[in-house]
Amino acid sequence: MFVLTESDQQRLSLDTAAARRLATTTKTNPQMREISPRWLLRVLPWVETTGTYRVNRRLTYLVGGGRVSFSSAGARYRVVPPSLAELPLLHGLDDDRVLDSLAGLFEQREYERGDMIVRAGRPGDELLLIARGRAVMFQAGRYGDRLELGTLADGDHVGTSLPAEQWTFSLRADTTCTVLALPWEEFHAVSAQSPPLRAQFDLHRARASAPQNKHGEAAIATAAGHTGEPELPGTYVDYDPGPREYELSVSQTVLRVHTRIADLFNQPMDQKEEQLRLTVEAVRESQERAMVNDREFGLLHNIDPRQRIYTRNGPPTPEDLDELLCRRKKTRYFLAHPRAIAAFHRQCNAKGLYPDSVRLEGSTLTAWRGVPMLPCDKIPISRAGTSSILAMRTGESDEGVVGLYETGIPDERHPGLSVKFTGIDAKGIASYLVTAYYSVAVLVPSALGVLENVDCYAEGTA
Repeated sequence: MFVLTESDQQRLSLDTAAARRLATTTKTNPQMREISPRWLLRVLPWVETTGTYRVNRRLTYLVGGGRVSFSSAGARYRVVPPSLAELPLLHGLDDDRVLDSLAGLFEQREYERGDMIVRAGRPGDELLLIARGRAVMFQAGRYGDRLELGTLADGDHVGTSLPAEQWTFSLRADTTCTVLALPWEEFHAVSAQSPPLRAQFDLHRARASAPQNKHGEAAIATAAGHTGEPELPGTYVDYDPGPREYELSVSQTVLRVHTRIADLFNQPMDQKEEQLRLTVEAVRESQERAMVNDREFGLLHNIDPRQRIYTRNGPPTPEDLDELLCRRKKTRYFLAHPRAIAAFHRQCNAKGLYPDSVRLEGSTLTAWRGVPMLPCDKIPISRAGTSSILAMRTGESDEGVVGLYETGIPDERHPGLSVKFTGIDAKGIASYLVTAYYSVAVLVPSALGVLENVDCYAEGTA
């Protein structure tokens, strides 16, 4: 038996729930939370390439300088032997036996915060590796003040180029530090018994003494300020004998749409087109993620060691970004996780400073010294809450960072992205191969820099 409720007995007209059954609803296109602004893809100048892009550079004598890796067993640290080839002196040495011998000669030392690891003026008779912790390099200024030269952390090294008569700077532990030290006399003892190591040492010494500019590039002899008719120097520009080549990478997926869906449920929106639109968005997100994080060509893994700096105290301060800016000319953009940008705002607020703001493609963005800070959620945040802030110069004409793609590919839907119909299977499912071809290249080392170990959750401190 049907019983009228009190609300039904009092209703004098049709309710909205019933009316909707006869009415046409207004629908949105399918929405997707994954879509981000993808600022990196928007601001990079894109260069047309045919599969491979070769970056020719002037011959550079400065090699190595990367970070050394360590293994640990409890509190004991040991150098991973192959990673010693990251040191300028050993760059290019592939003799595993020699590298293993050198790795076993390092002595482990522990320092508390505030301890002096190196004092200026003392004999430079050791090669030092920072296995754990952070240390600050400084020297006395002209008027007795202290000049900070930079920060060293896990994997960094000092005194690793050639033996020096004395240290020209001091090194103080900023946190608890574990340092591995190798006396130069022990290095020479191994060198005396190893022809490959001795040849490597002679090669490095020849490179260090070769005429070069402050960037380590082979010098171009010129004459200036002369009068009369002196004999002018002869010169030529030497090229890097092993230029890097970038091959286009790929992001792909296969979209499947049942023909029944495409035929019967195609109004008022085209089901296939909506499926493809969201799939293309996901592929573009994958593309930007790879351009930031890929170990072969991603920006985070292709930064010159001399362009890597650390924060002074953890959170990103105006002083840290100034240091990052001064490492290159014509910095066009910062690229940072939104939480890192928020941490920078907190530091500015604590110091009573106001970051700039700029308009870019219709959006208002935070800026520092006029350089926009582009939010990018593809830059990872570690479990410890730290991230990185990138700074880059862009464009081929400025010897900067460029994106790489190839246009005119078959079934191209967007530049460098194709959608190919691959057929219908026995179940009536149509398949579409969605492919994006891309890469990113750093034309000269100074085009890209990074501020590392950025604490994204620290409170603002004045």
